[in-house]
Amino acid sequence: MVELMGLERVASIDDLRLRARRRIPRFAFDLVDGGAESERNLRRNVEAFEEVELTPRYMVDVSDIDTRATLFGQTYDAPVGIAPIGMLNAFWPGADLTLARLCKRRNIPYVASSAASTALEALAKAADGNAWFQLYVSSDADVTEGLIARAEAAGYTTLMVTVDVPAAGKRDRDIRNQLSVPFRITPEVVAQLIANPRWSLETLRHGKPNVANYADLLQSATSYADVQKTLITPGFAWDDLKRLRARWKGTLLVKGILHPQDAEICAEMGCDGIVVSNHGGRQVAFGPATIEALPAIAEAVGGRLTVILDSGIRRGVDVLRAKARGADFAFAGRAFAYGVGAGGEAGAERAFEILHLELVRALGQLGVPSYGDFGPPRP
Repeated sequence: MVELMGLERVASIDDLRLRARRRIPRFAFDLVDGGAESERNLRRNVEAFEEVELTPRYMVDVSDIDTRATLFGQTYDAPVGIAPIGMLNAFWPGADLTLARLCKRRNIPYVASSAASTALEALAKAADGNAWFQLYVSSDADVTEGLIARAEAAGYTTLMVTVDVPAAGKRDRDIRNQLSVPFRITPEVVAQLIANPRWSLETLRHGKPNVANYADLLQSATSYADVQKTLITPGFAWDDLKRLRARWKGTLLVKGILHPQDAEICAEMGCDGIVVSNHGGRQVAFGPATIEALPAIAEAVGGRLTVILDSGIRRGVDVLRAKARGADFAFAGRAFAYGVGAGGEAGAERAFEILHLELVRALGQLGVPSYGDFGPPRP
């Protein structure tokens, strides 16, 4: 049984997921693990990677593999960062800071979600130079400006604007679990808490998770729908993005791009990069997998901006599959969350080790001594 393994015997991200599922109450596990409606996109994100073949070349000296990658003038030790995840401390107490510290130790980028359970200032300090800030544009302009000003003051130089939430995703698992803010203590929840004593004790020690950056706003929230209203702006359009581009003086990325024409507009508008993402399959169940959408987008922008991919990364070789299809860099969210859920700080380290070792092995097997040398196959 996976939950009886020491972390050194956990072989894959899927193993970490199984271990985390056995340590976390169902309502909290489903909050991060679940997807929209039938969860077709959640599954397809992962399955589509498996269909991307890479052809090895041999008789190449691969005794010294270099996984470093440079992004926006900063060199990281691996070409994969940690994607933003909201309310992650509900999945495992203290998860936000655990992952931010991991990014500092391993020299990879960490994206702090505006819907994080930890204040953006604390996350910037923990990641110490490796932190980016992800922004949900609020329907209240003052709320948005307040978050941007705080991010500037905290030292963030990269802003990632999420644009793929014009309407709330329908997550059937959350409905079945009657997810609410604050969490309601029902007999079913009590049974889950008793069955998962480590999670319960750690939550008592760390305190009840909330959406820390909106704490004052959400004091009157009575449902998860109230929280979502703060994070969703149905009227957000290109002119609004143009104003954000003018407002933010640092690096600006647009997250949630799936259509080539949208990518082209971002390039024309002077954005520094885009994130090809379907929100990890959490918003819609009927769109393309990110690895499927990527090639047409990369071709459309033609190197005019940086192309990043997230959603579906479960193996180190997936980072190379993404680069083969046109991405410059990749981000993973659930893969690292499963690590924290499986074993706290040690589990987060194990998630990175698994992805990095798989990446090193794949480069060696492909006959490519460095990530920088790997590229899309030539016609």
